[in-house]
Amino acid sequence: MNNNCSKKFWGGRAARSIVRGLLAAFAVLTASGIASAQDTKDEITFNLLPNPAVVDCLRANPFEEPRAHATVIRGKQNDTLILDLDGIKPGLAFDLFTVQNSFFQANGTKDPNFTGSFGLAWYQSDIKIGKQTDDGHVQIKTILLDDIFGFDPDVHLAPTNTFHLGFWFDNPLDAAALPSCHFDPTKPTPFNGEHKAGPFAMLSVPDAQSGLGPLCTNPNNSTTPASCNAN
Repeated sequence: MNNNCSKKFWGGRAARSIVRGLLAAFAVLTASGIASAQDTKDEITFNLLPNPAVVDCLRANPFEEPRAHATVIRGKQNDTLILDLDGIKPGLAFDLFTVQNSFFQANGTKDPNFTGSFGLAWYQSDIKIGKQTDDGHVQIKTILLDDIFGFDPDVHLAPTNTFHLGFWFDNPLDAAALPSCHFDPTKPTPFNGEHKAGPFAMLSVPDAQSGLGPLCTNPNNSTTPASCNAN
């Protein structure tokens, strides 16, 4: 084989090998991108659970359990949260927060590792129950799914996600209106604008596998603890 033929032969084969390699790499990247897109949900729904210590002060009557159902819709610039409450005593007021930690385990029981701290908390909205038990409704637009976080370098707080959703009694006395409600109104919590709120009324539960709150739709379980893949 002369030099010209050899150059053409090896050059052509090398070129074809490079093309095949690039196509294979592109296929892997495309498949990975599709899998990532499939893992990311554009709409989620979940329920909040009542605080067992004060549920009697929350419920509208002895025959109905308080209910809170959340729907979150992903948007291009921000997300939409729709929270519907039912079975809750008319006239009560609450304060809605996203928080870092939940009181609950995935099965709805108290987390034995819960220290009393909800971690980083973001004030999102007020809630008011009207004259009917199903009058509780709130809608907000903000960053929620997979990306919600805060940080403060002055106190060495690294970027921290708040993937749980909950609401707190606005008036501490409302959480102590019955003897069966276990809350001391002389020791308010900071969960309202005046920083003199009652206890949490209802709160989300973590995912059983990742341990993250429901606002993370694409968890990364390969890290310890699990993290969330940002959108």
